[in-house]
Amino acid sequence: MKLFVFFLCLFFLIPKSSSSSRWTLQVQNHLKRLNKPPVKSIKSPDGDIIDCVHIYNQPALDHPALRNHTIQMRPSVYPEGALGNMESEKGSKSFTQLWQLNGRCPQGTVPIRRITEEDILRASSIERFGMKKPYTIPQTSPTELGAVQNGHEYAIAYIYGKGAKYYGAKGIINVWKPNTQLGEFSAAQIWVLGGPLEFGKLNSIEAGWQVNPTLFGDNNTRMFIYWTTDGYKSTGCYNLKCPGFVQVSYEMSFGGKVSPISQYGGTQFDIPVNIWKDPEQGNWWLQYGHNKPLGYWPASLFNYLDDSAAAIEWGGEIINQQSGGQHTTTQMGSGHLPGEGFHKAAFFRNLKYVDNTNVFRDPQGLGTFLQQSSNCYDIQKYNGHVWETSFFFGGPGRNPSCP
Repeated sequence: MKLFVFFLCLFFLIPKSSSSSRWTLQVQNHLKRLNKPPVKSIKSPDGDIIDCVHIYNQPALDHPALRNHTIQMRPSVYPEGALGNMESEKGSKSFTQLWQLNGRCPQGTVPIRRITEEDILRASSIERFGMKKPYTIPQTSPTELGAVQNGHEYAIAYIYGKGAKYYGAKGIINVWKPNTQLGEFSAAQIWVLGGPLEFGKLNSIEAGWQVNPTLFGDNNTRMFIYWTTDGYKSTGCYNLKCPGFVQVSYEMSFGGKVSPISQYGGTQFDIPVNIWKDPEQGNWWLQYGHNKPLGYWPASLFNYLDDSAAAIEWGGEIINQQSGGQHTTTQMGSGHLPGEGFHKAAFFRNLKYVDNTNVFRDPQGLGTFLQQSSNCYDIQKYNGHVWETSFFFGGPGRNPSCP
C-alpha cells in the first residue's frame, strides 16, 4: 500500500507534458536576461527588491542599436526654464520612493526593481511582458483615429498642429492613488509624440505615475516611463523591462512606489516631470522632481522622434474592460470630477513645451480631448498666476450618471 501511494504521488509530480517544462525554462531565461547581476540589493518595506546594477550592465545596452553605445552621463544643454522657478513650483514637495528608507545605491550603479516569476506570469505572454496592448494610440479628437482601441479611455490636454515641432514638454503632476478594477490600470502622464498618429507608425515617449496591479502586482502608485516606435505594436515597454531607456541616476528606480500621496480634502503632493531633447546629442532626457536627470531615450531608437515631436499631450488614461457590460469603476486621477477643484480633483499645472530655441514656453491654443461622457471622467482647463497653464481632470468611472 505504501509503495502504491509513493508511485501515485510520483505520478502527480511528474509533468504531464514537456510544454510546462519549456514554459518554465522560457520564463527563467527571460528573468536572467532582465535581472542583471547586482552590485548590491536593497529590500524595500513594500516587498520590492531593488538591485543596484553597474551602469554599463543595465538592460538598455542589450538593444542592437546600443551595442557600442557610450553613455551620456549628463545633458549637453538644459532648456532655459528646465529647473523652473521658485514661485511657480513652490507648492511642489519632494517625493521619495519607499525602498530608499532601507538604503541607497552607490554611484556608478543604477537601481532597478527586480522582476519576479509572478510578474511575468501576470502578463498575457512572455513576448509582450511589460508592453501595452497594440495600437492603443492616445487620441486627440473623436474622429482622428476612429473608435476607442482596446478599452483605453483618456482625458487629455494637447498641443498639435500641422508642421509644428516640439523639442520637449514639462508639467507638474498631482499624485493620487486611484482604485482600479481587476486587469485595469489608471495613469497620469505626459506623452511626447512623433510621426503619423496611425497604427504601426507612431513614436511615443511617456512618463508619469500609474496604479497598475497587472504590471506590478499591487495597488500602489508607482512612477513609470514608456516608449514605442510603432504604435505599441512590437517595440518598447514600461520602465527597463526591455532594452531602450538608458538610466544614469543612482537615486531613483522606475516602478518604485511613490510616497507620499495626496489626500482628499487634505495635503496635496505633486511631481514635476521634464522631458527634453538634447540639441547636441539628440537624446531625449527625463527629469522627475528636483532630482538630477534620470536618464534618456537614445535618438537611435526612433525614426520620427529623431528630429522633433509633432504633438504633446498631458492627462489621464484608464482601461475600461466593460465587465458585465457596464462601464468600469476604475478611477482616474483622484476619482473625483474636475468641478470639485483643488484638494479634491487631480490636476496638472505649469504646462510647458520646448521650442526650437531650446526654451520652455507656455502652450498656446491648448486643446482638450475627452474619450467618454463627462459624467464618467472630465477635464477642465484652468489658468492662474502661479499655476500658469493648468487643468483639473479625472472622475469616478461608473456611477448613476455613467452606467
